[in-house]
Amino acid sequence: MPVLNIKKFSFTYPGVDHPSLKNINLPIKRNAITALIGPSGCGKSTLLRSMNRIHDLYPGNKYDGKIEFIDSNKNVSNILDIKKENEFIELRQKIGMIFQKPTPFPMSIFDNVAYGLKIAGIKNKTELADRVEAALKGSALWKEVHDRLDKSAMGLSGGQQQRLCIARAVAVKPEVLLFDEPTSALDPISTGAIEELIVELKKDVSIAIVTHNMQQASRISDYTAFMYLGDLIEFDKTETIFLNPKEQKTEDYITGRFG
Repeated sequence: MPVLNIKKFSFTYPGVDHPSLKNINLPIKRNAITALIGPSGCGKSTLLRSMNRIHDLYPGNKYDGKIEFIDSNKNVSNILDIKKENEFIELRQKIGMIFQKPTPFPMSIFDNVAYGLKIAGIKNKTELADRVEAALKGSALWKEVHDRLDKSAMGLSGGQQQRLCIARAVAVKPEVLLFDEPTSALDPISTGAIEELIVELKKDVSIAIVTHNMQQASRISDYTAFMYLGDLIEFDKTETIFLNPKEQKTEDYITGRFG
């Protein structure tokens, strides 16, 4: 059973006549990594950001179809039905997001990770400290920062900041993590560390990742969806997409004939 089931989904930005996404049908598998690939402007990030309604920070977008969220208790809800502010907060705790550019808050390392926990109502200092430590260990950052948790997160390197953002998302125990090109601003060593972390995280969360990097998609993902001009062209196991795609457009993109 998938954790997210996208059914006949279309998305239109405000003031635009034609939809940016057209009739998308896509499962996001539980405890697996699904890569969204395709040329710039094909709708990958638009689709990813629809999965936790982050577009709704800017009003006027139009959704059609369904994005079903099947939680760990197998309760099914259509996240496109959400309208109340508290429901959006709950949704984004269950379906967290990591952006292309690291986005640490201008506060201490500890407070960055504790931020979502406090919003979730956790006030006990011992529990907060334990959860922050667990999240930093889970994002392979604890050894590097354990002796400076009270220092500003802005002093961390780019790769460390991105792992901190992952720790912040992981701390609230989400069921899904969405990664929007999380390594595109990082050096090769930091990229390798983030990739290892993402693979490790899939034991506990389900992951969807947008990447322009074909090698990255083939290295870390279990499933791959190829998108082109707002359409989902092909979805299959990553090995099949890269070695034996069914669609000519997929093969042309994978082999570098366009994009």
